[in-house]
Amino acid sequence: MTYQSQIIEAGTAIGTEPNWNGIEPESVARMRLQNRFRTGLDIARYTAKIMRQDMAAYDADPANYTQSLGCWHGFIGQQKMISIKKHFGSTKGRYLYLSGWMVAALRSEFGPLPDQSMHEKTSVPALVEELYTFLKQADARELGMMFRDLDKARDAGDAMEAKRIETAIDNYETHVVPIIADIDAGFGNAEATYLLAKKFIEAGACCLQIENQVSDEKQCGHQDGKVTVPHEDFIAKIRAIRYAFMEMGVDDGLIVARTDSLGAGLTKQIAFTRAAGDIGDQYNSFLDCEEVEAGNVGHGEVLISRDGKLMKPRRLPSNLYQFRPGTGEDRCVLDCIHALKNGADLLWIETEKPHIGQIGGMVNRIREVMPNAKLVYNNSPSFNWTLNFRQQVFDAWEQEGRDMSAYDRAKLMSIDYDGTDLAAEADERIRTFQKDAAREAGIFHHLITLPTYHTAALSTDNLAKEYFGEQGMLGYVKGVQRQEIRQGIACVKHQNMAGSDIGDDHKEYFAGEAALKAGGEHNTMNQFAA
Repeated sequence: MTYQSQIIEAGTAIGTEPNWNGIEPESVARMRLQNRFRTGLDIARYTAKIMRQDMAAYDADPANYTQSLGCWHGFIGQQKMISIKKHFGSTKGRYLYLSGWMVAALRSEFGPLPDQSMHEKTSVPALVEELYTFLKQADARELGMMFRDLDKARDAGDAMEAKRIETAIDNYETHVVPIIADIDAGFGNAEATYLLAKKFIEAGACCLQIENQVSDEKQCGHQDGKVTVPHEDFIAKIRAIRYAFMEMGVDDGLIVARTDSLGAGLTKQIAFTRAAGDIGDQYNSFLDCEEVEAGNVGHGEVLISRDGKLMKPRRLPSNLYQFRPGTGEDRCVLDCIHALKNGADLLWIETEKPHIGQIGGMVNRIREVMPNAKLVYNNSPSFNWTLNFRQQVFDAWEQEGRDMSAYDRAKLMSIDYDGTDLAAEADERIRTFQKDAAREAGIFHHLITLPTYHTAALSTDNLAKEYFGEQGMLGYVKGVQRQEIRQGIACVKHQNMAGSDIGDDHKEYFAGEAALKAGGEHNTMNQFAA
């Protein structure tokens, strides 16, 4: 619906009410445009379609991969999307990622916590809602500035400029984009997962990521001590999420099935088996077992039968069972195949390093069974990217027969190597990693889980060092405010960013000439107009 047709529609509604004095059709149209999404379900339905379209585009050409950054506050997500629109002119292919790690570390009422699902479960959908509140406010702010420009053009009698602005309003691209939201291991059984998933969806999430760890033993994917669940248990949670999406009317909602099996050597359960080779038997086949004789069974030992033999799974004092070493990749592949066969849309394989060959090898095996398989991949800050890629280049060059005597592989992180050819080649591989991995390893979506956690710490450290040191106020002015002005950072006008001008518009709608507005001649934000 065009801007003018919105005005006509509002005018028709107002015209049926003779006592609605002072309600202006154009003001109503503007407010409606500034609040395009009425509910979180509106957002979930809209963004699910975007992700489905992007997945189809990727299937046609892997150059169409998508990206996101993890954001731990609505303002951070808002500023990210404003920056993307400023620098690239479009938000296409750029999402938000909501990290359970950052919720635990930064948003829990208990204070900073490790990534072990100890934070309040509702704090995650609350952050989804907060992120979309800030993204919708970014729309309202930007459209409000366009409406002001339209009024100026009309006041100046510039019909051509006014028409140009109206066309821009009609083609306005929202800041609202898909969120891939981390539901951890579901915070309980399948019923708990279903109930929590509904909260996520109501808040606006179109895509939920769930992992195959035990809820009450959950660990960060890049830490030790991870414990997986049998396939049937994980599939029940995938089904629970799908039921939640369909109940809420978001039939094309997306599920990302994450496997931590590559780094998880433990399971809490021996899977239930109905017949040899079934899904439970496949899971159990990886257990670290030793054959025992019937007469040599110790008190309290647990046994399983395999190929007519009695086998004793290796059980730890924690009552957990151990998988055979070296089976992680095979278990990952099996996890992924079963997840896709049972309703997952995308996969997440948590790896210990960013290695395209390793990732691509597993994806190729998965695609032998599920040809359309594709990944969401964590470009994790837990990886030392510099060291990993320098080592990869070292190994590749050594295999080519180059003279590597100038390099010590164990010390490649040293600043002494920063200016070398090896470091330059490693940096180039890091630069092209997302593009190369999208093409060679089936990665549809690249994300960095915790980038804004690190940028907040780094920028705060730089400011504290300068402001509390000899630079004093110059530390802020030179390092922050002057850079905001020079780089056109929108929040240099922080009152405008916080909604002051939107509030003034509303005051004028509601009170007309009697409105007491904040954006007058003496507003100090006018100093940034020059």
